Amino acid sequence: MFSTYTAKYIKIKSGYMGQLVEWPEIITEGRNLEECREELKDVSQEMILAYRQQGKEIPAGGSLLGK
Repeated sequence: MFSTYTAKYIKIKSGYMGQLVEWPEIITEGRNLEECREELKDVSQEMILAYRQQGKEIPAGGSLLGK
């Protein structure tokens, strides 16, 4: 099952910082917006694996959908 997460991006001196709204522990940076998006995808996949291994509940996505 796939979840959709809402990403927010902030322009910073070195490029962009990205964070998932529903999962604030996932935060990363990239030199440009596309690189930051890719980093968020990679980090998200790693966090899902880590949460599963630890038996933690994975946050539900889509908090801004339909609002």
